[in-house]
Amino acid sequence: MRILFSILSFLFTAALCFVLDTKSVFKLPMGKLLSPQAGIWQNAESFETDFSDQLSFDQLKGKTNVYLDERLVPHVFAEEESDAFFVQGYLHAKFRLWQMDFQTLYAAGRASEVVGDVALNHDREFRRLGLVFAAEKSLVEMENDPISKSACDAYTAGVNQYIASLNYSSLPLEYKLLGYLPEKWTNFKSALLLKHMAYDLTGNDKDFEMTDAKASFSKSDFDLLFPSIQDSLDPIIPKNTLFPTASLQPSLPAFADSIYFDFLKDTIAIPEVEMPDQSNGSNNWAVDSSKTKSKYPILCSDPHLKINTPSVWYEMQMSTPNSNVYGASFPGALGIIIGFNDSCAFGFTNAGRDVKDYYEIKFKDASKSEYWFDSNWVKTSLRIEKINIAGRPALYDTVAYTIFGPVIYDASFSGKNNQVNKNYAVRWSAHDNSNEFKFFYLLNHAQNYNDFQQALPYLKSPGQNCVFACKNGDIAMHVQGAFPAKWKGQGEFVMPGFDSSYMWQGMIPQSENPFQFNPLRGFVSSANQRPADSTYPYFIGSNYPVYRGLYLNRKLSSMNDITTADMMTLQTSNYNVFAEIAIPIVLKNIRVEQLNENERKYFQKLENWRFEYDVNTTAATIFELTWNKLTDTIYNDEYANKPKNTARPYKSTLLDALLSDSSYKFIDNITTTNLETIEDVVTAAFKFASLEANQLEKQNKLSWGKYKDTHVDHLLKLPGFGAEHLKIGGNENCINATKSAHGPSWRMIVNLTPNTDAYGIYPGGQNGNPGSRFYDDGIDNWAQGKYYNLWMMRAEEKNDLRVKWKMVFSNK
Repeated sequence: MRILFSILSFLFTAALCFVLDTKSVFKLPMGKLLSPQAGIWQNAESFETDFSDQLSFDQLKGKTNVYLDERLVPHVFAEEESDAFFVQGYLHAKFRLWQMDFQTLYAAGRASEVVGDVALNHDREFRRLGLVFAAEKSLVEMENDPISKSACDAYTAGVNQYIASLNYSSLPLEYKLLGYLPEKWTNFKSALLLKHMAYDLTGNDKDFEMTDAKASFSKSDFDLLFPSIQDSLDPIIPKNTLFPTASLQPSLPAFADSIYFDFLKDTIAIPEVEMPDQSNGSNNWAVDSSKTKSKYPILCSDPHLKINTPSVWYEMQMSTPNSNVYGASFPGALGIIIGFNDSCAFGFTNAGRDVKDYYEIKFKDASKSEYWFDSNWVKTSLRIEKINIAGRPALYDTVAYTIFGPVIYDASFSGKNNQVNKNYAVRWSAHDNSNEFKFFYLLNHAQNYNDFQQALPYLKSPGQNCVFACKNGDIAMHVQGAFPAKWKGQGEFVMPGFDSSYMWQGMIPQSENPFQFNPLRGFVSSANQRPADSTYPYFIGSNYPVYRGLYLNRKLSSMNDITTADMMTLQTSNYNVFAEIAIPIVLKNIRVEQLNENERKYFQKLENWRFEYDVNTTAATIFELTWNKLTDTIYNDEYANKPKNTARPYKSTLLDALLSDSSYKFIDNITTTNLETIEDVVTAAFKFASLEANQLEKQNKLSWGKYKDTHVDHLLKLPGFGAEHLKIGGNENCINATKSAHGPSWRMIVNLTPNTDAYGIYPGGQNGNPGSRFYDDGIDNWAQGKYYNLWMMRAEEKNDLRVKWKMVFSNK
């Protein structure tokens, strides 16, 4: 356990002043906080803590037994399905209440109520983005469906029963430190959490940055910097797949060439706001029985997200007369998100499609009550957002809603940049009606591919690459979501909001989303790369990661007699195919005769390297330093006088360019009179990188593990509440896509044999209490690439030695 309970003064000053980044004095009840009977000491959980309990509630219809194993994973056996959701809500609250509660405050733009005005910019942004608006619409859709409403009602009731049992002594630690109490749970809060997940997985838009790039470069230069498709692409659906003709043919607006595709025109001020990690993605794949040793399909899934404590996932089994499902659940939401049942398994990667666009709005006056649209003044809908702020008066923010959506940026708000003097509305697919709870409910109950297909239409946002495998031998990959049918280039830049012809003209029909079912090659896979090649009839954007998918498909194509051990090796692979492709270019173009002794030492490390991003390798660090410096050397002169946040070239752009053209236009430094060659810039970059490598070596930080320095932070970055300096390799271009604070948040491998053989792990623990031995007990094993057996318990195994505690839920 990493928590320093014995140093209260450190917690108080560091956790409140350092974490909240404010000098405000929070008037916490120090007597209660220090009280041996009720204060933080009560959160120090004994190693012998008994989690067994007998509970009875009026809402329950029957009896539910919960068997907690040696890792505190609950195996829920309910006589009634609604009771299983009630118990899931109760368990989520018992072990993750503060996490659930704070994340809903964060998603709703209410963090200032707890941490003060340090969160005010965030709260205003999220209110203006319309997460609450989106959740309200989703709630209506969900509560109009009897199945999802019943399940959510039961889940919410379970959460609230646990909240009702709390007193100050039993409050989670974070409530005591921050001085607030949990609110009653609602179905709306669950909907809000899923909308926040949609934000995380569709929020990395670059419309403003790309608009400035369009204004800064000629069309020919822009096309070189931002190619529409990568040369090295190996798409999710294989090349040369025949796609049907598009049934929707969106029309290009009149005068778009002069109004929208207007290169080398005025730049715009770019809002400076928080953005999700660009690497939010994942890997997933399934191999069919022809390629496995067991002669049954194997499915693998590892979603890449920010790694925190408490963990984003809560592992559990839910067994009812209607279903038996195991996997990773999302505290605050019902069901299993990534997992398997008695018939099939399922997992996801982010589709990466552009489903969030921005439109410039012209208001009639400062009241924002009317805007110019299709040659008329059209009324807005004004939403007054009251933002309560701890320690100061509330702020009232007026948000205008247009036909596109809310006006997120205007003269009164643009994040950290107060120079934005225009109005921009956001059109986001997450604002549309949807019921993702129904999707997960149906998926958890699926017994075959047809059931999987019946569930898919309910998944609208965020768009995902959905992998599926079944014990009958079927495997499939569907690119699923509500994806707008766009004309080529639509949404890459900020669009004019005065003309309806720039609006989305419909959604791509479900049947025309790319998919594969039982392909001849014997596997399906995705790693966030482009879903299809240029023959796919709809415009689907251009910026997708390439290299994990390239390596994954190469490996799966060559593998046979595959075992779960083989899949573990692949899922934790640190091999970097980007480096494999790039290193020959680097080595070929370094003028070795110009290197000094130290530089030659680093050159030899690159020569002898086998492209593995392992913890102790130094060559990976040297290569990263070299490639980053080479990228800067080639492009910085062109960007020197551009707005600072102008979009930079895609990560694949430079490598693809140098592979095909050694005299690539941007190699020459436009600020000098010389004509620089590829040898000039590569050698210069390597020399600069060697200087930095030398400094790192003197500090004993040149090994890849130390340079990357992976860590797991508490959600509030509370010092001592996470894990630092983890010994783990990987890189965003490796299957093991671990970065400093981001990576595989849940690794799962499922061999769909008659008795399912499954393995998994996540970087955290089941209990959200920092004072528990189950708070972070999985982190070190995760870093070492180990797995736990995922035990799909049978009711008759109640006396198995793995069962350590039993909770019984029944009607009063």
